[in-house]
Amino acid sequence: MTNPCLTGIRVLDLTRVLAGPFCTALLADLGAEVIKIETPAGDDYRHVPPLADGTGGLFRLLNRGKKSVALDLRSDRGREIVRQLAQSSDILVENFRPGVMDSMGLGYTALAGTNPGLIHVSISGFGRESPMGDLPAYDLVIQAMTGFMDLTGEPDGPPTMTGESVADLASGLFASWAALAALIARGSTGKGQFVDVAMYDCLFNFMPAGLAQHLHGHVPPVRVGNRHPLGAPFGVFRALDGHYTIAVLNPRQFARLTEAMGRPGLAQDPRFSSNGARHDNHAALKALIEAWSGALPVAAVLERLRIHDVPASPILTLPEAVAGPQAAARDLLPAVPTAGGGVERVMAQPVRFSALDAAPVAAAPGLGADGPAILAHRLGLPDDEIARLVEDGILHDATRSRERA
Repeated sequence: MTNPCLTGIRVLDLTRVLAGPFCTALLADLGAEVIKIETPAGDDYRHVPPLADGTGGLFRLLNRGKKSVALDLRSDRGREIVRQLAQSSDILVENFRPGVMDSMGLGYTALAGTNPGLIHVSISGFGRESPMGDLPAYDLVIQAMTGFMDLTGEPDGPPTMTGESVADLASGLFASWAALAALIARGSTGKGQFVDVAMYDCLFNFMPAGLAQHLHGHVPPVRVGNRHPLGAPFGVFRALDGHYTIAVLNPRQFARLTEAMGRPGLAQDPRFSSNGARHDNHAALKALIEAWSGALPVAAVLERLRIHDVPASPILTLPEAVAGPQAAARDLLPAVPTAGGGVERVMAQPVRFSALDAAPVAAAPGLGADGPAILAHRLGLPDDEIARLVEDGILHDATRSRERA
């Protein structure tokens, strides 16, 4: 076994809210040292309910394993400290609007002048070169403008946003992937680079079914509700006491489904003899399936489908999934100690490697908790200078607050 793969890699994190913090949390999960630069008021997510010990739950989950330095970036000295920290960093991640980092003297060109190996990952709504680059970008806006929202919801209902911030999460995932790709490239060239990650582009890449219909089909994609837009039966169905899912995509699976229903002849019915025909006749097929399952409890339906090897599942609530055997077996919410002596459960990156150690998962940092130590050890600032930074309001005084949330 080896050390976590990003051991020794330093990440300067100037992100806030969701997409950026998700990216840098994934890097921390792989062993990188992530230094989060916050304003003295802290990341917005520190204050968004639900709160635990005064800190937002979203912040606690998305900033695990990081260190916090709280600086006033409106001050020349605060920006100078960031420039100094960037000189010894491998990756910088930020999610300001395009041009903001340049206006602060912290753009890629300025920072690469003293650290040519720096990888600067910029996450924004529409990218650095875009006709919409100046628009404010929230997950909801991106879902609406990519067409993603128009594909989500019931056919006779309004366009619907997803239950999670999928544009933010997709962007954070792509950004972490891009940072690692740039790190590999640096190993060959010795040089860093600027990485432009647009939330719009990332979510656009999460629509292969819709794009397949648009580019290669004969009709435009439309909302289809709780079913797959290209196949059938593939979606949510009703039973006597609730709902369940069926995921059938090929003739063998459909034949097994008809046997489970006690209607094997349906496999030869011209309306259902191919995936395309089943898709076109989905309403009739759904009525037949629910005429069978609607008389049975969900558990009985799923048992019948399991015996016939038909892909199907119950529909769990989130608390049921958290308490279930899969989450426990895969240790998806490990318990970690907090500096206050408590224990909390946090998210962790879900991939398992056979020849890499997992990085220890740690709780999210208290606001500015690591500032004095990082300025002393990384920049060599003496205690009296750090004290002056605190007195001048440039550095948040973490020594007078709890060290960890």
